Amino acid sequence: MSQEIERKFLVRGDFKAEAFQSAHIIQGYLGHKPSVRVRIRGDKGYLTIKGPLSKSGMSRFEWEKEIPVDEALALLELAEPGRIDKTRYLVKNTDGKHTWEVDEFHGDNEGLIMAEIELTDENDAFDKPEWIGEEVTGDPRYYNSYLKALPFKTWK
Repeated sequence: MSQEIERKFLVRGDFKAEAFQSAHIIQGYLGHKPSVRVRIRGDKGYLTIKGPLSKSGMSRFEWEKEIPVDEALALLELAEPGRIDKTRYLVKNTDGKHTWEVDEFHGDNEGLIMAEIELTDENDAFDKPEWIGEEVTGDPRYYNSYLKALPFKTWK
């Protein structure tokens, strides 16, 4: 059992030249209280349970287990309508302690690019690359579960 602490930002510039890895991700949701997510990332499947966010919007309980891809595919068939389709890029931060996870969304969320950084403490310091834009930590519109229901392309 672990506590996930992360901050999210919009991306406003080119980051791909700095990426050292990328993977295609498809995910769906089986429920929301708690959030139960099934994901296929590359050639691996995952089942994740997330608790409610803290008041700061930065941290919450997270449990994740790798599962066989065929089981993940079967669970996706049971998921609520809507899927998240994205490519995740990993970019080392200049501080050498953190890695940015940059998600470029596809399909109904095309045009949205977000970066998140996982921290060991809510007050953990980190450098921001020049391509990092507005912080959206705690803004529910940018949660994947929200984007599944109200995709980016429908925003005005």
